[in-house]
Amino acid sequence: MISFSTADINLWIAGLLWPLTRILGLLAASPLFGNSSVPTSVKISLGVLLAMVVAPAVPLLPGADPMSLAGLLILVQEMLIGLAMGFSIRIVFAAVEMAGEISSLTMGLGFATFFDPNTQGRSSAISQFLALVATMTFLAVNAHLVLLSVLVESFYTLPVSASPVYGGGFKQLADWGGKIFSTGVQLSLPIVAALLITNVALGILTRAAPQLNLFGIGFPITLGVGLLVIAMTLPYLATPVQNLFLEGVERARLMPRTWSQRPDAVKPANLPVRPPGPRP
Repeated sequence: MISFSTADINLWIAGLLWPLTRILGLLAASPLFGNSSVPTSVKISLGVLLAMVVAPAVPLLPGADPMSLAGLLILVQEMLIGLAMGFSIRIVFAAVEMAGEISSLTMGLGFATFFDPNTQGRSSAISQFLALVATMTFLAVNAHLVLLSVLVESFYTLPVSASPVYGGGFKQLADWGGKIFSTGVQLSLPIVAALLITNVALGILTRAAPQLNLFGIGFPITLGVGLLVIAMTLPYLATPVQNLFLEGVERARLMPRTWSQRPDAVKPANLPVRPPGPRP
């Protein structure tokens, strides 16, 4: 007769629950898998399927009870790790969407906004268009498969442990968040520069011919020039967006390694450091 003890059952539950928590955290925060149009049942089913595949190869797990306080802390920690890894890719999409917002405001399409279910707010038409282009690029370069491989690799670089992770990974994520503003401005710079030249030309034209109605001809011209520049620069956006995805995936890969490292002992700031050698 085969018998199971409570410790064995707890070990089996923990062996599936803790990896599943990290996987669901990444699926919830990643831009493609975490989209609100994907049903929750599909996300959970995909997470359970991935956990069943990954769990047998996960390194040795801590022997804590999943229902104890230590087990709940491990659960929260795994969820934060998965969310941070997925959010590192979401930052790339946020940078592309910011480029669309800047372009829309410069073109005069600031009023053409739509409800974005992902952010639960409003975004411009150009922003949503560039987000769709980024999503197609994300699928074309198989970045979603690379992200899943990075997730599996994270269980070896940062195994499930009861000890708290080093907070340097969150600082690295915050530094990576600054990429939203710099990349958003860089991607929208051709459109902004073309519209700046257009506005200067319209201003000179208005001074030369005051009888022209600037408000009547200005908006169609700036809108047409903006759409034309977007159409011209769209084929060249594949390379920078692809490089952004590769950098985001690399950030997600390096983040668990940063968390697994412990800072060295910090020396007191006001005490002089004695050079090595025998004491007098």
